[in-house]
Amino acid sequence: MSSPPPVIVWFRADLRLADNPALLAAGETGAPVLPVFILDESAPMRPLGGAARWWLDKSLRSLATDLESLGLRLILRQGPAGEALERLLAETGATRVFWNRLYDPGSVARDRPIKAGLRASGIVCQSFNASLLTEPWDVKTGAGGPFRVFSAFWRVAGPRSGRQPPHPAPVQVAGYDGDFASDSLEDWALHPGAPDWSKGFTDWRPGERGAKARLHAFISTAISGYADGRNRPDRESTSRLSPHLRFGEIGPRQVWAAAEACESRGAAGRAVETFEKELGWREFNAHLMFNFPDTLNANLNPRFDAFPWRNASEDLTAWRNGLTGYPIVDAGMRQLWRTGWMHNRVRMIVASFLIKDLLIDWRLGEDWFWDTLVDADIASNVGGWQWVAGSGADAAPYFRVFNPVLQGERFDPDGDYVRRWAPELARLSNAHIHAPWKADDETLRTAGVRLGETYPTPIVDHSWARDRALELFEGLP
Repeated sequence: MSSPPPVIVWFRADLRLADNPALLAAGETGAPVLPVFILDESAPMRPLGGAARWWLDKSLRSLATDLESLGLRLILRQGPAGEALERLLAETGATRVFWNRLYDPGSVARDRPIKAGLRASGIVCQSFNASLLTEPWDVKTGAGGPFRVFSAFWRVAGPRSGRQPPHPAPVQVAGYDGDFASDSLEDWALHPGAPDWSKGFTDWRPGERGAKARLHAFISTAISGYADGRNRPDRESTSRLSPHLRFGEIGPRQVWAAAEACESRGAAGRAVETFEKELGWREFNAHLMFNFPDTLNANLNPRFDAFPWRNASEDLTAWRNGLTGYPIVDAGMRQLWRTGWMHNRVRMIVASFLIKDLLIDWRLGEDWFWDTLVDADIASNVGGWQWVAGSGADAAPYFRVFNPVLQGERFDPDGDYVRRWAPELARLSNAHIHAPWKADDETLRTAGVRLGETYPTPIVDHSWARDRALELFEGLP
């Protein structure tokens, strides 16, 4: 006898088995389960950037293997999600579809009519929260509206964050034995072809097992020094969980529970609290995105709509390529291109340089990060850029302009980060590594540095650029 109609589980940004509410609920029905992933880059969805496509390729392969261990086959389909689901329903006779929610405006605009249409057709359609500690509509100000300041948001959201413990992966789920077509990952061409620019991504291990290993390594070694070490790009002091969270290979409830357990074992409480607050920033950015969806493309503070951004394509290219002449900026941009990731402190430095030293629209920087980051989360990416620009909620004041030399000297004091990613400067002393143009000719010659040849001279004078930016910002209506 053939299997009864399956429950379709639509995987999206939740590529894991553990603490996956949609998969858990589907298994609890007792019906066969049919997992599907739909590559939907049609409007209103924002197509994935190149680095994220690389990660998705590896993550889906890992998920397929994990599902096979439960006797489940991952079906791949491409195109508008509503149409793909309708075809699957017709092919299988399924009457139930479960998924975990997404909160970006494109997904909301797509999913709401899909859910309404399915229910109108008699299909049981349920969605769950797998990616946030708190729903973005559940955290409200005293007046009943959304928050715009992180500290106030976290005073409400923080105490709620550990209320729901994570669920283990299902041990036994009935599979669906229907025989029908699935796309192949090779046909999707998610891995870059000629040239293959991802050769520096080898330190990453996409997939649920890689996420768990990364969390374990961080909790067991680095978290105790996180409060102070998280600002040091020259050290392995951060969790590097961001791409795993972005693709849902691990959930925030799992990360929170691991941090809390670490605290109970006697780890430094301040470090754990600081780490949990970083999870809170992720929540806050999702809260802002859901409640102020226009800010993905527009300034939350409309005063900034009048800002006279420069059309400076040569400067933008120099910034993208890590050729600005400021070592900490260039090191960060090169790390990003080669590995698909950049240390968070350096993200703020390079963003400030683009926006305030070069007066280039934050949206151009956000778009570059979207294409080159393996952890390109739309809420956190936009939230971070608007924070630096001063145009967003809880934004850094517009008059806060990062000095790239002082930032380098403070957070990369021995120059190890710059030497790794800008090796042409490796022989410079610590005194000159962050400002090579200040070195005398003999020092440069001894270090093998020829400014303007082996390493660029600064494309702008920071002190002058800072004054220019402040004058323009102060002139906003």
